[in-house]
Amino acid sequence: MADFDIAALYDALDAQRQARGLTWTQTARALSPTSRDPAVPSISASTLTGMRNRGAVEGDGVLQMLRWLGRAPESFMPGATATASLPPSRPDQILRFDTTAIYAALEKRRVERGLTWKQVADQLQGFSLKRLSEGGRTAFPHVARIALWLDVPVASFTRAVD
Repeated sequence: MADFDIAALYDALDAQRQARGLTWTQTARALSPTSRDPAVPSISASTLTGMRNRGAVEGDGVLQMLRWLGRAPESFMPGATATASLPPSRPDQILRFDTTAIYAALEKRRVERGLTWKQVADQLQGFSLKRLSEGGRTAFPHVARIALWLDVPVASFTRAVD
C-alpha cells in the first residue's frame, strides 16, 4: 500500500517557503488560521522543520499545509487514484477530519467484506482504530491509508470549522 509521502510534503513546503522568501516561523504563521480563539491551534516552525523525519504527522496540521500549497492529499500518495480538492475555507477556519464519518465508512466496508476489526487493522498496516471510534484525531499517513483502502478521496472526510 502506497503511503502518504511526508518527506515529499516537507520538500514542497520548503520549496514554496523559499519561493515566497519566508522563514520557517513566517511559514508557520502563514499556515495557521487567523482566528483569535486560543482554542484554535497554531502550527509551530519546529513542527514543520521536524516533520520530514517522522513516520506520522498530525492530520489537521497537514490539512492546513495542503491548503496553503493548494494541493490534494493524493498528490503526495504514489499510485492513488481517488482524488478531490480540499473543501473551501475562510482564513479564520481550520480544516479538520470527521473521524466519526471515517469510522462509520470503515464499519460499513468491514461488514460488507465480512472482516473483523483486527483484520481491518492488519490490512491498514496495524495502527489503532480505537481513537476513530471515539471521534479522536488522526494522523498522516494513517488517514491516507484508510482513504486508499476505502477507495475514496481523503478530502471526502474533511470539513472546515470555526
